[in-house]
Amino acid sequence: MSVIEAPAVAVPALAVTALELTEPLPGFPGHRDYALVAADGNGLVRWLQAIDPEGPRFLVVPAAAYFPEYAPALPRSVYDDLGLGEGTRPELYCIVTVPVGDVAAATANLRAPLAVHPGSGRARQVVLSDGDHPIRRPLRR
Repeated sequence: MSVIEAPAVAVPALAVTALELTEPLPGFPGHRDYALVAADGNGLVRWLQAIDPEGPRFLVVPAAAYFPEYAPALPRSVYDDLGLGEGTRPELYCIVTVPVGDVAAATANLRAPLAVHPGSGRARQVVLSDGDHPIRRPLRR
């Protein structure tokens, strides 16, 4: 039997970050453990996937990549819940909605971002009450 050796090929690692939500997402009370998984090669689109195989999965984007001016004032309780110290800001992700059959019409929810502690993976969704940020902002870069 002959063996054919294939040349080594560099395969990029799929970035996965474990997240523990401090409180469940609205409508999904039984799910607090999620994985943030790259959905593309550069991390500009990610899946927020419940660890439970029967749990929900959401498409999310890093807010800074799509909306560089986005800097909502977060309540102090968010920093406390996530264990963030002075001067440390959470990473913000926006949940994306894609209308059936129209990817170009995708929107991001800037009113209720997911705030993530960049070191520990503790996270929570924050519903902003100021009304300054839209629920459906067009997702165009």
